[in-house]
Amino acid sequence: MKKNIAILATNGFEESELASPKAYLEEQGWNADIVSLKSGTIKSWKDGNWSKEYNVDVVLDQANEADYDALVLPGGVINPDLLRREEAAVNFVRSFFESKKPVAAICHGPQILVDADVLQGRKVTSFFSVKNDLKNAGAQWEDSEVVVDNGLVTSRNPDDLPAFNKKMVEEIKEGKHERQTV
Repeated sequence: MKKNIAILATNGFEESELASPKAYLEEQGWNADIVSLKSGTIKSWKDGNWSKEYNVDVVLDQANEADYDALVLPGGVINPDLLRREEAAVNFVRSFFESKKPVAAICHGPQILVDADVLQGRKVTSFFSVKNDLKNAGAQWEDSEVVVDNGLVTSRNPDDLPAFNKKMVEEIKEGKHERQTV
């Protein structure tokens, strides 16, 4: 069955954390839209420098959670910080939890989950430097390659992408998770 997946990102996303999940989703025969704050392109970050630009498929103010089966949140230091400043981005993320749909976040990507107020009692992982932010938001943080908690998939860094991609697809195939909470 064809699935539609939203990948929420803006300038400064870690290139591999968008490119690898997007390619893996498309290998499943699914559609993976890059959703961003503005139209045009967004610029990736790789090895401490700006890298390739990626085309934005859908502008956030025209995106609707109802059009998607799941959400992916790539990391990078800059990307999540810019997104969490935007109420529309935070609300978009929260809407996936309200609809009990799978959400996958890697590296610094889980930072926006703090602002969406969806971490209370959830098991997660992330890049080590944001673990206290997640714990302070009520999450149970662990240092693992990939953590799955009722439709929420999290990983630590680009080295974890193979496990992250596999678990992300498993959760999307399962569909809505009744215990996915806000």
